[in-house]
Amino acid sequence: MKLYMRAAACSLSPHIVCRELGIDVELIAVDPANHRAENGNDYLSINGNGYVPALILDDGKVLTEGPVIAQFLAETAPEGTSMLPAAGTFERSQVQSYLNFISSELHKPMVMFFDAAYGGAHESIHALILKRLEWLNKRMKGAYLTGENFTVADAYLFVCLNWSPWIAIDLRQWPALSAFMKRVGERPRVREALRAEQLLAFEQDGVFFAPEVYLAAANRTGTPVLP
Repeated sequence: MKLYMRAAACSLSPHIVCRELGIDVELIAVDPANHRAENGNDYLSINGNGYVPALILDDGKVLTEGPVIAQFLAETAPEGTSMLPAAGTFERSQVQSYLNFISSELHKPMVMFFDAAYGGAHESIHALILKRLEWLNKRMKGAYLTGENFTVADAYLFVCLNWSPWIAIDLRQWPALSAFMKRVGERPRVREALRAEQLLAFEQDGVFFAPEVYLAAANRTGTPVLP
């Protein structure tokens, strides 16, 4: 299978799922400026919306939207129930509930900060994100969102929270979320994914990761290191 991705983008979530479940997938980077993939393909011919990720199956079928790709990967892997409980169970619906929450209440408003078109609304969007993170921090009672098992929802949350420094959000005000970031970032397979995307740890005890070019452009402090 092939995963069309961009370093540190939401495509990191299904990438982490692949690593956690031992799924062999080829990573193909996409340039967002011209929608050209590193293998020469026109990415718009794969996903007309232009954003990552997209998963190309061995038979050529295309699957888009990160949360759906992550669930598909878990369902097709022998050990997939470790990250996505069996269909028809409350635990499965609970993971899906978090996937929906992260997608609509965190992912979407967060990426609006990277689009100048929403500049006039950033203050209200920022307030909304803070409200959602406050709620989420109170909900976390175990190591991960649904308890002690790392699921596809946790991979997704980790990726979105990793953008916090870029939108003026200091996660240290929420101990449970800060601990979550550190815990996930220390998982061996997660670190494999971070290294594969050449993401460097920086600032705040090294719990956030970004491409070197981002760090240079933002004049981030600290000494960036590969995880």
